Amino acid sequence: MQKLVYGIGGFVALLLLIGLALPAQTRVVVSADIDAPPATVFALVNDMRRINLWYPAAGSDPNARVVFSGPPRGPGSTVTWDGAIAGSGTQTITESRPYEYVETLINQGEDAETRSWFLLTPGTGDTQVQWGFEHDYGLNVIGRYFGLMVANVIRRDYEINIENLKALAESLPRTDFADIDIEALVIESTPIAYKTTTSIPDPGATSDAMGKALFEVLGFIDRHGLTESGAPMSISRGFTGTELRFDTAIPVSGISDDTPREDRGVRIGKTYGGNVIRVRHTGPYRTLAQTHRKIAAYLAAHGIETSGGSWESYVSDPTKVDEDELQTWVYYPVRAM
Repeated sequence: MQKLVYGIGGFVALLLLIGLALPAQTRVVVSADIDAPPATVFALVNDMRRINLWYPAAGSDPNARVVFSGPPRGPGSTVTWDGAIAGSGTQTITESRPYEYVETLINQGEDAETRSWFLLTPGTGDTQVQWGFEHDYGLNVIGRYFGLMVANVIRRDYEINIENLKALAESLPRTDFADIDIEALVIESTPIAYKTTTSIPDPGATSDAMGKALFEVLGFIDRHGLTESGAPMSISRGFTGTELRFDTAIPVSGISDDTPREDRGVRIGKTYGGNVIRVRHTGPYRTLAQTHRKIAAYLAAHGIETSGGSWESYVSDPTKVDEDELQTWVYYPVRAM
């Protein structure tokens, strides 16, 4: 019996020695080249709701309860899950550097805390993504054995899901929006005098149609004693057949009960009020289309839905400001961000 006890003790001691010799940390890194700009990929890894599209927090557990909390993106963005198959846990973004790096912690502050991170490196028209997993077991010998066993499982899981990230990123618009500054605002509705017109989608033709409509709106303002209270605007209303339909408008004050609501094709109305994103465009009007493409790519990457037609506010007077210095605010009404 004594020999058996010694034998078991020796075996346990051997397991302990081997366990202590095993790596204290499980570390897995996978990578992929994604045919999309870093800004697009970053949007998909810097928001727990977007991550959940290509790497569901509860895995394949259809009955798991998944809850998102904190800010929509960046540090503090959190997902919590609880399911019979998936178990329970939380994951929170703890560090975020735009278009370069995102770090998350799983079960932050607990013994089972795990670090995961994304490193984005721009290439020629694409992005190299490294996705890492790290867990430190310290002196937990059983944990070190467990880490040795699960490392390959984690690697396979990451390899599968980074391909999901690649597929999603490459399905989005390829326009790089990294150089535009997006502001999220809540604005109030304001009265306008406007005329609806159409034009072929050509910058020159649109400018001519807008100029004619603007002349008529100014005439309406003068005839009815109104006061201009803001910069001229162009509000997109979509397409009529092959022609662009839009309202040329000027914010006004001084409207009374005697002011006609329509006269010679010019009407009184109100602008949109609510959540918007706003971008400052600097330069010629003919390059505004590129700014709109960047905004559209931003919205698609972040999963933000619009709630109406976009508009442009021409804050510079083109007769007094050089073309390259013209300032235009571009607004998109959006659902809650």
